[in-house]
Amino acid sequence: MTLAAETYGRPHSGGPTYSVSARTLGNGALWFAIFLSGFVIREPAPYELYLVFLSVVWLACGLKLRSEFGSLIICMMLYTAGGIAAIPLATNFGDAAMYIAVTGFLAVTSIFYAAILAETPERYRVIQTALIFGSLFVALAGIAGYFNLFPGADFFTRYGRARGTFEDPNVFGPFLILPILILMQGLFRRPFHMNGAAILFLPVLVLALFLSFSRGAWGAIVIASLILYVLALASERNAFKRGRLVAVGVFGLFAVIGLLGIALSIESVSDMFQQRAKLVQEYDGARLGRFARYILGFELIMDKPLGIGALEFNKYFPEDEHNVYLKGFTTYGWLGGITYLFMAVWTVVALLGVIFKNRVWAPFAQCVFAALVAHLLLSLVIDTDHWRHMYMLYGLAWGFIAADKIEVRRRQRGIMSPTA
Repeated sequence: MTLAAETYGRPHSGGPTYSVSARTLGNGALWFAIFLSGFVIREPAPYELYLVFLSVVWLACGLKLRSEFGSLIICMMLYTAGGIAAIPLATNFGDAAMYIAVTGFLAVTSIFYAAILAETPERYRVIQTALIFGSLFVALAGIAGYFNLFPGADFFTRYGRARGTFEDPNVFGPFLILPILILMQGLFRRPFHMNGAAILFLPVLVLALFLSFSRGAWGAIVIASLILYVLALASERNAFKRGRLVAVGVFGLFAVIGLLGIALSIESVSDMFQQRAKLVQEYDGARLGRFARYILGFELIMDKPLGIGALEFNKYFPEDEHNVYLKGFTTYGWLGGITYLFMAVWTVVALLGVIFKNRVWAPFAQCVFAALVAHLLLSLVIDTDHWRHMYMLYGLAWGFIAADKIEVRRRQRGIMSPTA
Protein backbone atom coordinates (compact mmCIF):
# COMPACT_ATOMS: atom_id res chain seq x y z
CA MET A 1 0.00 0.00 0.00
CA THR A 2 1.62 3.24 -1.14
CA LEU A 3 0.75 6.54 0.48
CA ALA A 4 2.29 9.96 0.11
CA ALA A 5 3.38 9.97 3.72
CA GLU A 6 4.44 7.03 5.82
CA THR A 7 3.16 8.40 9.12
CA TYR A 8 0.42 10.60 10.44
CA GLY A 9 0.66 12.74 13.52
CA ARG A 10 1.60 16.17 14.76
CA PRO A 11 4.10 16.90 17.48
CA HIS A 12 2.76 18.53 20.60
CA SER A 13 5.01 20.95 22.39
CA GLY A 14 6.12 19.63 25.73
CA GLY A 15 4.57 16.19 25.17
CA PRO A 16 5.11 12.96 23.29
CA THR A 17 4.51 12.63 19.55
CA TYR A 18 2.00 10.03 18.47
CA SER A 19 2.03 8.60 14.93
CA VAL A 20 0.47 5.71 13.11
CA SER A 21 2.18 4.33 10.01
CA ALA A 22 0.25 3.88 6.79
CA ARG A 23 1.25 0.22 6.80
CA THR A 24 -0.28 -0.25 10.26
CA LEU A 25 -3.51 1.43 9.18
CA GLY A 26 -3.67 -0.70 6.04
CA ASN A 27 -3.02 -3.93 7.91
CA GLY A 28 -5.61 -3.03 10.53
CA ALA A 29 -8.19 -2.37 7.82
CA LEU A 30 -7.31 -5.69 6.17
CA TRP A 31 -7.58 -7.52 9.52
CA PHE A 32 -11.09 -6.16 10.02
CA ALA A 33 -12.14 -7.18 6.48
CA ILE A 34 -11.01 -10.76 7.06
CA PHE A 35 -12.70 -10.79 10.48
CA LEU A 36 -15.99 -9.66 8.91
CA SER A 37 -15.88 -12.44 6.29
CA GLY A 38 -17.56 -14.79 8.78
CA PHE A 39 -20.70 -12.66 9.17
CA VAL A 40 -23.00 -13.40 6.22
CA ILE A 41 -26.46 -13.92 7.69
CA ARG A 42 -28.12 -11.46 5.32
CA GLU A 43 -27.15 -9.90 2.01
CA PRO A 44 -25.63 -7.46 1.53
CA ALA A 45 -23.44 -8.46 4.48
CA PRO A 46 -21.29 -5.94 6.42
CA TYR A 47 -18.26 -7.68 4.87
CA GLU A 48 -19.37 -6.73 1.37
CA LEU A 49 -20.13 -3.11 2.14
CA TYR A 50 -16.85 -2.69 3.98
CA LEU A 51 -14.79 -4.42 1.30
CA VAL A 52 -16.21 -2.20 -1.43
CA PHE A 53 -14.94 0.81 0.50
CA LEU A 54 -11.62 -0.83 1.35
CA SER A 55 -10.89 -1.91 -2.23
CA VAL A 56 -11.51 1.58 -3.57
CA VAL A 57 -9.28 3.17 -0.92
CA TRP A 58 -6.42 0.70 -1.48
CA LEU A 59 -6.57 1.11 -5.25
CA ALA A 60 -6.59 4.89 -4.87
CA CYS A 61 -3.53 4.59 -2.63
CA GLY A 62 -1.53 2.68 -5.22
CA LEU A 63 -2.43 -1.01 -4.94
CA LYS A 64 -1.20 -2.61 -8.18
CA LEU A 65 -2.86 -5.11 -10.46
CA ARG A 66 0.17 -7.16 -11.49
CA SER A 67 0.67 -9.40 -14.49
CA GLU A 68 1.79 -12.18 -12.13
CA PHE A 69 -1.84 -12.84 -11.20
CA GLY A 70 -3.23 -11.75 -14.55
CA SER A 71 -4.50 -15.30 -15.09
CA LEU A 72 -6.90 -14.90 -12.16
CA ILE A 73 -8.11 -11.55 -13.49
CA ILE A 74 -8.76 -12.95 -16.97
CA CYS A 75 -10.55 -16.05 -15.66
CA MET A 76 -12.77 -14.03 -13.34
CA MET A 77 -13.61 -11.60 -16.14
CA LEU A 78 -14.52 -14.42 -18.55
CA TYR A 79 -16.56 -16.21 -15.88
CA THR A 80 -18.53 -13.05 -15.09
CA ALA A 81 -18.90 -12.23 -18.80
CA GLY A 82 -20.51 -15.63 -19.37
CA GLY A 83 -23.03 -14.83 -16.65
CA ILE A 84 -23.78 -11.41 -18.14
CA ALA A 85 -24.43 -12.97 -21.55
CA ALA A 86 -26.93 -15.39 -19.96
CA ILE A 87 -28.93 -12.73 -18.08
CA PRO A 88 -31.44 -12.10 -20.93
CA LEU A 89 -32.36 -15.80 -20.86
CA ALA A 90 -33.65 -15.59 -17.28
CA THR A 91 -37.37 -15.15 -16.68
CA ASN A 92 -36.68 -12.63 -13.91
CA PHE A 93 -34.20 -10.20 -15.41
CA GLY A 94 -33.75 -8.13 -12.24
CA ASP A 95 -32.92 -11.09 -9.97
CA ALA A 96 -30.58 -12.57 -12.56
CA ALA A 97 -28.78 -9.26 -13.04
CA MET A 98 -28.34 -8.87 -9.26
CA TYR A 99 -27.01 -12.42 -8.98
CA ILE A 100 -24.33 -11.80 -11.63
CA ALA A 101 -23.52 -8.42 -10.07
CA VAL A 102 -22.72 -10.24 -6.82
CA THR A 103 -20.52 -12.64 -8.78
CA GLY A 104 -18.68 -9.67 -10.26
CA PHE A 105 -18.15 -8.18 -6.82
CA LEU A 106 -16.83 -11.45 -5.41
CA ALA A 107 -14.50 -11.75 -8.40
CA VAL A 108 -13.13 -8.31 -7.48
CA THR A 109 -12.57 -9.46 -3.88
CA SER A 110 -10.47 -12.40 -5.10
CA ILE A 111 -8.36 -10.04 -7.19
CA PHE A 112 -8.04 -7.69 -4.20
CA TYR A 113 -6.65 -10.46 -1.97
CA ALA A 114 -4.26 -11.55 -4.70
CA ALA A 115 -3.01 -7.98 -5.08
CA ILE A 116 -2.35 -7.32 -1.40
CA LEU A 117 -0.45 -10.59 -0.97
CA ALA A 118 1.54 -10.23 -4.17
CA GLU A 119 2.64 -6.77 -3.07
CA THR A 120 3.54 -7.76 0.51
CA PRO A 121 3.28 -11.52 1.15
CA GLU A 122 4.17 -10.95 4.83
CA ARG A 123 0.59 -9.78 5.24
CA TYR A 124 -0.33 -13.45 5.53
CA ARG A 125 0.25 -13.02 9.28
CA VAL A 126 -2.51 -10.42 9.45
CA ILE A 127 -4.84 -12.71 7.49
CA GLN A 128 -4.05 -15.71 9.68
CA THR A 129 -4.73 -13.85 12.91
CA ALA A 130 -7.97 -12.34 11.65
CA LEU A 131 -9.22 -15.71 10.38
CA ILE A 132 -8.55 -17.39 13.72
CA PHE A 133 -10.24 -14.74 15.85
CA GLY A 134 -13.13 -14.31 13.43
CA SER A 135 -13.74 -18.05 13.18
CA LEU A 136 -13.57 -18.41 16.97
CA PHE A 137 -16.35 -15.85 17.37
CA VAL A 138 -18.40 -17.53 14.63
CA ALA A 139 -17.85 -20.99 16.13
CA LEU A 140 -18.82 -19.92 19.64
CA ALA A 141 -22.02 -18.41 18.25
CA GLY A 142 -22.84 -21.71 16.53
CA ILE A 143 -22.14 -23.77 19.65
CA ALA A 144 -24.15 -21.40 21.84
CA GLY A 145 -27.00 -21.57 19.38
CA TYR A 146 -27.03 -25.34 19.15
CA PHE A 147 -27.11 -25.81 22.93
CA ASN A 148 -29.33 -22.73 23.41
CA LEU A 149 -26.97 -21.32 26.03
CA PHE A 150 -28.80 -18.00 26.36
CA PRO A 151 -32.22 -16.58 25.39
CA GLY A 152 -32.45 -16.10 21.65
CA ALA A 153 -29.34 -18.20 20.98
CA ASP A 154 -31.36 -20.46 18.66
CA PHE A 155 -31.02 -17.63 16.12
CA PHE A 156 -27.61 -19.16 15.36
CA THR A 157 -29.16 -22.49 14.32
CA ARG A 158 -31.16 -23.67 11.33
CA TYR A 159 -32.98 -26.97 10.86
CA GLY A 160 -31.65 -28.02 14.26
CA ARG A 161 -28.05 -27.51 13.07
CA ALA A 162 -25.48 -24.90 14.07
CA ARG A 163 -25.10 -22.15 11.49
CA GLY A 164 -23.26 -19.53 13.56
CA THR A 165 -23.29 -16.15 11.84
CA PHE A 166 -24.04 -17.65 8.42
CA GLU A 167 -27.32 -18.11 6.62
CA ASP A 168 -26.75 -21.82 6.05
CA PRO A 169 -25.04 -24.56 8.13
CA ASN A 170 -23.56 -25.91 4.89
CA VAL A 171 -21.52 -22.69 4.54
CA PHE A 172 -20.78 -22.28 8.25
CA GLY A 173 -19.01 -25.66 8.49
CA PRO A 174 -16.69 -25.26 5.47
CA PHE A 175 -15.79 -21.69 6.50
CA LEU A 176 -14.08 -23.13 9.58
CA ILE A 177 -11.81 -25.42 7.55
CA LEU A 178 -9.02 -22.92 6.77
CA PRO A 179 -8.76 -21.61 10.38
CA ILE A 180 -8.67 -25.21 11.64
CA LEU A 181 -5.85 -26.00 9.21
CA ILE A 182 -3.90 -22.93 10.36
CA LEU A 183 -4.08 -24.10 13.98
CA MET A 184 -3.16 -27.65 12.95
CA GLN A 185 -0.15 -26.34 11.05
CA GLY A 186 1.04 -24.69 14.25
CA LEU A 187 0.83 -28.02 16.08
CA PHE A 188 2.77 -29.69 13.27
CA ARG A 189 5.62 -27.19 13.37
CA ARG A 190 5.97 -25.97 16.94
CA PRO A 191 6.26 -27.70 20.35
CA PHE A 192 3.07 -28.04 22.37
CA HIS A 193 4.14 -25.46 24.95
CA MET A 194 4.29 -22.87 22.14
CA ASN A 195 0.78 -23.72 20.88
CA GLY A 196 -1.45 -22.56 23.69
CA ALA A 197 -3.87 -20.84 21.32
CA ALA A 198 -4.14 -23.88 19.05
CA ILE A 199 -4.75 -26.25 21.97
CA LEU A 200 -7.51 -23.98 23.31
CA PHE A 201 -9.15 -22.93 20.03
CA LEU A 202 -8.90 -26.08 17.90
CA PRO A 203 -11.43 -28.16 19.90
CA VAL A 204 -13.89 -25.27 19.73
CA LEU A 205 -13.65 -24.95 15.95
CA VAL A 206 -13.79 -28.72 15.36
CA LEU A 207 -16.84 -29.07 17.62
CA ALA A 208 -18.59 -26.18 15.85
CA LEU A 209 -17.89 -27.72 12.44
CA PHE A 210 -19.25 -31.05 13.67
CA LEU A 211 -22.42 -29.40 15.01
CA SER A 212 -23.12 -27.92 11.58
CA PHE A 213 -24.01 -31.52 10.66
CA SER A 214 -22.88 -30.78 7.13
CA ARG A 215 -21.75 -34.02 5.52
CA GLY A 216 -19.83 -31.98 2.99
CA ALA A 217 -17.98 -30.09 5.73
CA TRP A 218 -17.18 -33.35 7.53
CA GLY A 219 -15.73 -34.89 4.40
CA ALA A 220 -13.89 -31.72 3.41
CA ILE A 221 -12.13 -31.30 6.77
CA VAL A 222 -10.98 -34.93 6.67
CA ILE A 223 -9.60 -34.50 3.14
CA ALA A 224 -8.02 -31.12 3.92
CA SER A 225 -6.42 -32.41 7.13
CA LEU A 226 -4.93 -35.42 5.36
CA ILE A 227 -3.56 -33.23 2.57
CA LEU A 228 -1.99 -30.81 5.04
CA TYR A 229 -0.51 -33.67 7.06
CA VAL A 230 1.06 -35.24 3.97
CA LEU A 231 2.42 -31.85 2.88
CA ALA A 232 3.94 -31.30 6.33
CA LEU A 233 5.61 -34.72 6.24
CA ALA A 234 6.88 -34.16 2.71
CA SER A 235 8.27 -30.73 3.61
CA GLU A 236 10.12 -31.88 6.73
CA ARG A 237 13.72 -33.04 6.20
CA ASN A 238 14.67 -33.55 9.86
CA ALA A 239 14.16 -37.17 10.98
CA PHE A 240 13.40 -36.19 14.59
CA LYS A 241 10.78 -33.66 13.52
CA ARG A 242 9.24 -36.19 11.18
CA GLY A 243 8.91 -38.58 14.10
CA ARG A 244 7.29 -35.80 16.09
CA LEU A 245 4.82 -35.25 13.23
CA VAL A 246 3.85 -38.91 13.34
CA ALA A 247 3.29 -38.65 17.11
CA VAL A 248 1.22 -35.49 16.67
CA GLY A 249 -0.88 -37.21 14.02
CA VAL A 250 -1.61 -40.18 16.28
CA PHE A 251 -2.38 -37.93 19.23
CA GLY A 252 -4.64 -35.74 17.08
CA LEU A 253 -6.58 -38.75 15.83
CA PHE A 254 -7.27 -39.93 19.38
CA ALA A 255 -8.15 -36.38 20.45
CA VAL A 256 -10.74 -36.07 17.66
CA ILE A 257 -12.21 -39.47 18.54
CA GLY A 258 -12.44 -38.40 22.18
CA LEU A 259 -14.09 -35.09 21.29
CA LEU A 260 -16.62 -36.84 19.07
CA GLY A 261 -17.29 -39.40 21.79
CA ILE A 262 -18.10 -36.65 24.27
CA ALA A 263 -20.34 -34.88 21.75
CA LEU A 264 -22.19 -38.06 20.80
CA SER A 265 -22.89 -38.83 24.45
CA ILE A 266 -25.44 -36.00 24.27
CA GLU A 267 -28.72 -37.50 23.06
CA SER A 268 -29.76 -34.65 20.77
CA VAL A 269 -26.34 -34.65 19.10
CA SER A 270 -26.38 -38.43 18.69
CA ASP A 271 -29.85 -38.41 17.12
CA MET A 272 -28.92 -35.72 14.61
CA PHE A 273 -25.65 -37.50 13.81
CA GLN A 274 -27.46 -40.76 13.02
CA GLN A 275 -29.81 -38.86 10.73
CA ARG A 276 -27.08 -36.90 8.91
CA ALA A 277 -24.39 -39.59 8.78
CA LYS A 278 -26.14 -41.51 6.00
CA LEU A 279 -23.98 -41.26 2.88
CA VAL A 280 -27.00 -40.96 0.60
CA GLN A 281 -30.05 -39.12 1.88
CA GLU A 282 -33.51 -39.59 0.38
CA TYR A 283 -33.25 -36.27 -1.46
CA ASP A 284 -29.94 -37.40 -3.00
CA GLY A 285 -31.00 -40.67 -4.59
CA ALA A 286 -34.65 -39.93 -5.50
CA ARG A 287 -35.86 -40.01 -9.11
CA LEU A 288 -35.15 -36.29 -9.49
CA GLY A 289 -32.77 -36.14 -6.56
CA ARG A 290 -29.41 -34.44 -6.37
CA PHE A 291 -27.45 -37.07 -8.32
CA ALA A 292 -30.08 -37.52 -11.02
CA ARG A 293 -30.19 -33.75 -11.52
CA TYR A 294 -26.48 -33.70 -12.27
CA ILE A 295 -26.93 -35.97 -15.28
CA LEU A 296 -30.13 -34.31 -16.47
CA GLY A 297 -28.65 -30.86 -15.94
CA PHE A 298 -25.62 -31.53 -18.12
CA GLU A 299 -27.91 -33.01 -20.77
CA LEU A 300 -30.02 -29.85 -20.60
CA ILE A 301 -27.17 -27.46 -21.36
CA MET A 302 -25.64 -29.53 -24.18
CA ASP A 303 -27.55 -27.48 -26.77
CA LYS A 304 -27.59 -24.21 -24.79
CA PRO A 305 -24.19 -22.50 -25.26
CA LEU A 306 -25.34 -19.42 -23.31
CA GLY A 307 -26.78 -21.51 -20.49
CA ILE A 308 -30.28 -20.99 -19.13
CA GLY A 309 -29.71 -17.88 -17.00
CA ALA A 310 -29.16 -17.24 -13.33
CA LEU A 311 -31.63 -18.76 -10.83
CA GLU A 312 -33.43 -20.73 -13.54
CA PHE A 313 -32.41 -24.33 -12.81
CA ASN A 314 -35.07 -24.83 -10.12
CA LYS A 315 -37.71 -23.98 -12.70
CA TYR A 316 -36.72 -27.09 -14.63
CA PHE A 317 -36.10 -29.34 -11.62
CA PRO A 318 -37.36 -29.47 -8.01
CA GLU A 319 -34.20 -27.86 -6.57
CA ASP A 320 -31.03 -25.98 -7.55
CA GLU A 321 -27.91 -27.53 -9.06
CA HIS A 322 -25.97 -28.23 -5.84
CA ASN A 323 -22.87 -28.59 -8.01
CA VAL A 324 -20.76 -25.55 -8.86
CA TYR A 325 -19.38 -27.12 -12.07
CA LEU A 326 -22.87 -27.78 -13.40
CA LYS A 327 -23.89 -24.29 -12.30
CA GLY A 328 -20.94 -22.89 -14.22
CA PHE A 329 -22.60 -24.11 -17.42
CA THR A 330 -26.25 -23.42 -16.55
CA THR A 331 -25.76 -19.92 -15.13
CA TYR A 332 -22.64 -18.75 -17.00
CA GLY A 333 -22.93 -20.68 -20.25
CA TRP A 334 -20.25 -22.74 -21.90
CA LEU A 335 -17.82 -19.83 -21.57
CA GLY A 336 -18.28 -19.65 -17.80
CA GLY A 337 -18.38 -23.39 -17.25
CA ILE A 338 -15.19 -24.08 -19.17
CA THR A 339 -13.47 -21.06 -17.63
CA TYR A 340 -14.28 -22.18 -14.09
CA LEU A 341 -12.95 -25.69 -14.69
CA PHE A 342 -9.79 -24.26 -16.25
CA MET A 343 -9.32 -21.76 -13.40
CA ALA A 344 -9.76 -24.43 -10.70
CA VAL A 345 -7.21 -26.81 -12.23
CA TRP A 346 -4.76 -24.03 -13.08
CA THR A 347 -4.88 -22.60 -9.56
CA VAL A 348 -4.22 -25.97 -7.92
CA VAL A 349 -1.34 -26.84 -10.25
CA ALA A 350 0.27 -23.39 -10.01
CA LEU A 351 -0.01 -23.27 -6.20
CA LEU A 352 1.38 -26.79 -5.87
CA GLY A 353 4.50 -25.53 -7.62
CA VAL A 354 5.30 -23.01 -4.85
CA ILE A 355 4.17 -24.51 -1.53
CA PHE A 356 7.36 -26.53 -1.05
CA LYS A 357 9.70 -23.60 -1.62
CA ASN A 358 11.71 -22.01 1.17
CA ARG A 359 9.39 -19.08 1.79
CA VAL A 360 8.31 -17.72 5.15
CA TRP A 361 4.70 -17.93 4.00
CA ALA A 362 4.95 -21.53 2.71
CA PRO A 363 3.18 -23.11 5.76
CA PHE A 364 0.17 -20.83 5.33
CA ALA A 365 0.19 -21.43 1.57
CA GLN A 366 0.00 -25.16 2.30
CA CYS A 367 -3.10 -24.53 4.43
CA VAL A 368 -4.66 -22.56 1.57
CA PHE A 369 -3.81 -25.36 -0.87
CA ALA A 370 -5.36 -28.05 1.33
CA ALA A 371 -8.49 -25.97 1.97
CA LEU A 372 -8.86 -25.08 -1.73
CA VAL A 373 -8.56 -28.68 -2.93
CA ALA A 374 -11.09 -29.80 -0.31
CA HIS A 375 -13.50 -27.05 -1.38
CA LEU A 376 -13.13 -27.92 -5.06
CA LEU A 377 -14.06 -31.52 -4.24
CA LEU A 378 -16.89 -30.30 -2.04
CA SER A 379 -18.12 -28.24 -5.00
CA LEU A 380 -19.11 -31.50 -6.69
CA VAL A 381 -22.03 -31.84 -4.28
CA ILE A 382 -22.63 -28.28 -3.03
CA ASP A 383 -23.08 -24.97 -4.83
CA THR A 384 -20.10 -22.85 -3.69
CA ASP A 385 -20.60 -20.20 -6.35
CA HIS A 386 -21.32 -17.29 -3.99
CA TRP A 387 -19.34 -18.41 -0.96
CA ARG A 388 -17.27 -15.39 0.10
CA HIS A 389 -14.46 -17.47 1.54
CA MET A 390 -14.22 -19.53 -1.68
CA TYR A 391 -13.26 -16.41 -3.62
CA MET A 392 -10.90 -15.50 -0.80
CA LEU A 393 -9.17 -18.86 -1.24
CA TYR A 394 -8.69 -18.20 -4.95
CA GLY A 395 -7.30 -14.75 -4.18
CA LEU A 396 -4.91 -15.99 -1.50
CA ALA A 397 -3.71 -18.78 -3.78
CA TRP A 398 -2.89 -16.43 -6.63
CA GLY A 399 -1.37 -13.92 -4.23
CA PHE A 400 1.21 -16.53 -3.21
CA ILE A 401 1.72 -17.66 -6.80
CA ALA A 402 2.39 -14.06 -7.80
CA ALA A 403 4.61 -13.39 -4.77
CA ASP A 404 6.77 -16.35 -5.70
CA LYS A 405 7.14 -15.15 -9.29
CA ILE A 406 8.12 -11.67 -8.07
CA GLU A 407 10.67 -13.12 -5.63
CA VAL A 408 12.22 -15.31 -8.34
CA ARG A 409 12.52 -12.31 -10.63
CA ARG A 410 14.15 -10.23 -7.91
CA ARG A 411 16.71 -12.93 -7.18
CA GLN A 412 17.52 -13.30 -10.87
CA ARG A 413 18.12 -9.58 -11.13
CA GLY A 414 20.33 -9.73 -8.06
CA ILE A 415 22.45 -12.47 -9.64
CA MET A 416 22.66 -10.75 -13.01
CA SER A 417 23.50 -7.33 -11.60
CA PRO A 418 26.24 -7.11 -8.94
CA THR A 419 25.06 -3.62 -8.01
CA ALA A 420 21.47 -4.68 -7.41
